[in-house]
Amino acid sequence: MIKVEYFTFNPLQENTLLLSNEKGDALIIDPGCYFTAEEETLAAHITKRGLTPVQLLNTHCHLDHVFGNRWAAKTYGLELYLHPNEEEVLVFAPQMGAAWGFTVPEYKGPLHFLTPGNKVALGNDELTILFTPGHSPGSVAFYCEKQGFVIGGDVLFKDSIGRADLPGGDYNQLIASIKEQLLVLPGDTVVYPGHGPTTTVGYEKRNNPYLV
Repeated sequence: MIKVEYFTFNPLQENTLLLSNEKGDALIIDPGCYFTAEEETLAAHITKRGLTPVQLLNTHCHLDHVFGNRWAAKTYGLELYLHPNEEEVLVFAPQMGAAWGFTVPEYKGPLHFLTPGNKVALGNDELTILFTPGHSPGSVAFYCEKQGFVIGGDVLFKDSIGRADLPGGDYNQLIASIKEQLLVLPGDTVVYPGHGPTTTVGYEKRNNPYLV
């Protein structure tokens, strides 16, 4: 059974995801820790719960989702998993950060590429990798069919959708990703977005002004 927790970090209010199982293994997804206090908050929580992070993943590599990549990798001895189309976005993140007035610590460790349709394992549980480009060229989501939730990144928000005007974004592709990858999931599927509160697939199908 996977427990999902999220922490809202950095000036852009990004949701950092921590997924763990009953054995104490954990996945860190999109570590957005920007301030030292945020790193300490996440580390203290991991220590308090007796968790062992076993994998570091990015849904996509915009700066607010990768601020903590280097810290998480160094602190827990992890290497980064991402879609291959996001490598260029990751490399560009420090430059984008400088343009916005942020320092983005550069992750320089090994990269491991995620393949849509494959699984990410957490003990006996698994997440299916969904390819959801449009907000970013290699955006992915992680779907747990067994427990009915999806880690969606910046693709679908409560009553909104991700922006498509950043480099590599494509509005039509984004809408197609949402409709073909996310809205086909059961209506009670909980969506954990990269910003803002959780929602459900059914709620967004009925109410999202960009989709109805």
